[in-house]
Amino acid sequence: MKIIDKKFIAVILSEYISYFSIEELESFVEIPPDEFSYTYAFPCFRLAKFEKKSPLLIAEDLKNKIKLPESIESVEAEGPYLNFMVKSQIILNNITLLQEDYGRMREKDNPVSKSTVVIEYPSPNTNKPLHFGHIRNMLLGKSLSNLLIYKGYRVFQVNLNNDRGIHICKSMIAYKKWGQNEEPNIKSDHFVGNYYVKYNKMLEKNPQLENETRELLRLWEDGEVETRELWKKMNKWAFDGFKITYDKLGIVFDKEYFESNLYLKGKEIINEGLNKGLFETTEDGAIFARLKEKYNLEDKVLIRSDGTSIYITQDIYLAYIKKKDFDYDKSIYVVGDPQIQHFKWLFAILDLLGFKEDNFHLSYGMVDLPEGRMKSREGIVVDADDIISKVEKLALEEVIKRYPNLSEEKKKYRAEVIGMAALKFYILKFSAIKGFTFNPKESISFEGETGPYILYCFARINSIISKSGRDVDISIKWELLTHQTELLLLKQLTYFPEIINSAENSYNIHIIPQYLLSLCQSFNSFYSSCQVISENKELEKARLLLIKSVQVVIKIGLDILGIETLEQM
Repeated sequence: MKIIDKKFIAVILSEYISYFSIEELESFVEIPPDEFSYTYAFPCFRLAKFEKKSPLLIAEDLKNKIKLPESIESVEAEGPYLNFMVKSQIILNNITLLQEDYGRMREKDNPVSKSTVVIEYPSPNTNKPLHFGHIRNMLLGKSLSNLLIYKGYRVFQVNLNNDRGIHICKSMIAYKKWGQNEEPNIKSDHFVGNYYVKYNKMLEKNPQLENETRELLRLWEDGEVETRELWKKMNKWAFDGFKITYDKLGIVFDKEYFESNLYLKGKEIINEGLNKGLFETTEDGAIFARLKEKYNLEDKVLIRSDGTSIYITQDIYLAYIKKKDFDYDKSIYVVGDPQIQHFKWLFAILDLLGFKEDNFHLSYGMVDLPEGRMKSREGIVVDADDIISKVEKLALEEVIKRYPNLSEEKKKYRAEVIGMAALKFYILKFSAIKGFTFNPKESISFEGETGPYILYCFARINSIISKSGRDVDISIKWELLTHQTELLLLKQLTYFPEIINSAENSYNIHIIPQYLLSLCQSFNSFYSSCQVISENKELEKARLLLIKSVQVVIKIGLDILGIETLEQM
């Protein structure tokens, strides 16, 4: 098995170019546009100042010198570029041999053990249901976990529940005053959230309510029995509701943490740091970290002058606990970009404390709907469950329209798979750093840059192979795959391990759905131009292997994104 990628090309070139390292040569190698049939291109401009001649002559000289390895079909000089064509046999052999391991690019019996990673998400508050923003958080956290597991990492998925504080007491005081011991008659986290909205509406009429809420927080911190019992009951309602949403999205945690168990211990670490001279106090007694000189950050208060902790205090302690629990090599926090500054402070303070672990904040932009931004205090929130229900309802309408003869059970199942594919793919196809507007109707389309479009390509390939009535095997006449659309498909398949490696190294999940879109578009171009099932049985055999390879790669990509496939659409 030959691993063909940019590095492979760089190694070939390193035999003839001494001015640059293999890593530098690899960074110079380009993937040419679709209209070019060759697989990789090497621009020779950078060599000109060393060779003292034009890039065109350098490309020609290299072409004449290079001794081609068996896996390279040809090398051609075209202007200032040296172009490499990978043998189609190598690509399809690799996919056929490795199947679901193709993106890993290793033999099935040769596993690779990589480092331990802890991924923390979605860290909800227990005073309201998970909202639409949490969906992006969960899909990023889950797909990154899937990717790193696929690439051989030991991954632990953890969740921090923000289950204490003034925001939790707002829902509690509203229930205490107006709930009349009512039990949930709707999904239980929504039930809790209704009282959070109720609180904010009543606060407008009665500002004194804020003082009552602070008193309730004091009673909670003092351990007053009645307050603690109400807190436990309402938190359980929130957790029970969250669990249903997590299950729907395929989210399972290895461990859950709770702010209520962490905030006091965090204060102990800060006080120890103060005693060691790592932190300072203000005139009124607050403890702060001086960060300007060493980290170019504003100073950060860690404990208020009244002795109460702030949010960063618990995060400091949690970092130590996660290290103790999992002995991780890297800790990744999936949190929205409004918290970028928070994590700069957190990582700097941990460094001051001598906690030299590898931490990374995977930030992401906010998601809007066509109706505009969400405002939880005003109850203008799109709950995660509502979005899930909406896309599944739209999917069911589409399934009924397209497949009226299916049984009700099959219609419902197909709609659930298509709906979740629509939601997950639409959200994950955007770069995490960018905000965007989610359009449910657009996401469910069977055409365009959508999950249903990818599912449809997968199912179409399955249908073609089934219709052929023959097994797909590797013993084909390779010289038959010469059509421009076939060559483009082969190119796309070559790049998949490179795409997966890039996503692994950068945590840019969006490049996987973007790649799948390009692959499926190339497949559809091929399918429009080339008849797979034909009287020419040798050609049919070759094309069946080609499209089966496409299907294998689609399945790997969708598995990483947490999207289930359908054999029939």
